[in-house]
Amino acid sequence: MNRDLRVLSVSQLSQYIKGWMDRDELLSGVLIRGEISNYKMYPSGHHYFTLKDAQSALRCVMFRGDAVRMRFRPENGMQVIAAGRITVFPRDGQYQLYCVQLTPEGAGDLQLAFEQLKEKLSREGLFDQTHKKPLPRFPKRIALVTSSAGAAVRDMLRILKARWPQTEVLVVPVRVQGEEAAEEIAAAIDYVNYYGLTDLIITGRGGGSIEDLWAFNEEVVARAVYRSDIPVISAVGHEPDVTICDFVADLRAATPSNAAELAVPDREELVGSLAHLERRLERGMEQPVSAARAKLERFRQSRVLADPAGYVGERRMLLDYQSRRLLHGLERSLAEEKVRFGRMAAALDALSPLKVLGRGYAIARNEDGTVLTAPEQVQVGQAVDLRLRDGSLVCRVEERKCP
Repeated sequence: MNRDLRVLSVSQLSQYIKGWMDRDELLSGVLIRGEISNYKMYPSGHHYFTLKDAQSALRCVMFRGDAVRMRFRPENGMQVIAAGRITVFPRDGQYQLYCVQLTPEGAGDLQLAFEQLKEKLSREGLFDQTHKKPLPRFPKRIALVTSSAGAAVRDMLRILKARWPQTEVLVVPVRVQGEEAAEEIAAAIDYVNYYGLTDLIITGRGGGSIEDLWAFNEEVVARAVYRSDIPVISAVGHEPDVTICDFVADLRAATPSNAAELAVPDREELVGSLAHLERRLERGMEQPVSAARAKLERFRQSRVLADPAGYVGERRMLLDYQSRRLLHGLERSLAEEKVRFGRMAAALDALSPLKVLGRGYAIARNEDGTVLTAPEQVQVGQAVDLRLRDGSLVCRVEERKCP
């Protein structure tokens, strides 16, 4: 062994290699493409993961200060491009990537973050129509949660005043762009709800890039809109711009100006509608009134009102006539019934047994009153009653003769 060689401790060697790597310009700023695996986020806020390809793997760490700037959520299996520096962690003696920025390959990190949050909130039901609250038809007070210095707030104030000046407008100024904008917007929505300041909220801003509008894609804003007891209109950007806030809100407006139009009715249109209804009501009332007047005129010209005595006299004459007709009809009907009764009485008399008895015939009956028609109905010695025209005889049978 060469006695001139310097003996190093493990820590000294690790520090030497670390210093050598830290001084290397290539390793101090690299972009590495790979697939994420073993991804973990610790309570400290630091992110640990491995980048790998078909042949190799690289340990990576992203500290909390850099991780909080990520818009999307890294997942195992995701292809990314990591930016950072390569150095040695002296405790383990292993080199690793200290990542300062992570970008999904094939899509922007903001777009990926948008899709991930959209999918998450959709699964939780924040976009369901059952949670949408109806807007008040005639809001008394409206809160504008937006920047007080932008053109959007001026447009909304102008339109609200022109369309429905009866509504009181409360401007709740917030930042709509930057790192703390989302927290301010959410806090303002909670503030209006907590104190019950208005019965409608409009939140939004004018157009811009996805970065400019990003505050309305933050989860904290989405959840504030969802838990709002006051209906919320989302008015972010222009028609093509869609944010997470739009999906959660009770109503999405294409622009801030459109939100103002949707929030209140148009006074001129309402006045016109009322005038139209008034005309319809007048026409609807004219017809029955005219009909009633015509009917009244007919009554006024009728004889019963012009000459009530003559009218009553005519009715009396008609009553006498009807009485005579009724009496005549009754008399004729009674005469016809008398004739019919006579015919029926004559027919009945002709069929009467008494008529037969008057010609010398008799009716024989046994003791129980049964009419005798044959000798076999009685026995010799049995008493028989004979009914004659003017009375009856009680006889006793001495002999039966059969034909």
